[in-house]
Amino acid sequence: MSAGALTAVLTVPASAAEHRPHRPNVQISDVQYDSPGRDDRSNRSLNKEWVEITNNTRRAVNLDGWTLRDEDGHRYRFDHVRLAGRATVRVHTGVGRDTRTDLYQDRRHYVWDNRADTATLRDERGRTVDTESWGRHRGGRR
Repeated sequence: MSAGALTAVLTVPASAAEHRPHRPNVQISDVQYDSPGRDDRSNRSLNKEWVEITNNTRRAVNLDGWTLRDEDGHRYRFDHVRLAGRATVRVHTGVGRDTRTDLYQDRRHYVWDNRADTATLRDERGRTVDTESWGRHRGGRR
């Protein structure tokens, strides 16, 4: 009986590991789609709308040629961006000076829909790396 109990104990962790959700190496870790305060189209308000991209690995990832899109086709292309291991970069909608932790799309209009939208991160080959959605979506997606 104790041999059977030992077997059961040993199989639980293995099956539990199989059901852990997969975390992509690079992911959309957070989205601030509704700029806090009044949507007055000021650069300050535009830059309070952002998407965070996180590298979950220990190695740096070259994001050159990667894209971030919304459902309406607004696209931001990463150019000469290397994301350090275990680092996060915030992609703001408005105008600003790019740093290691903050990138700017240099737009004069909001990108992310407050009611419903999907942020899609694609690699340099156009393969979807991660998506983040909120609200009700086109085609019945949620």
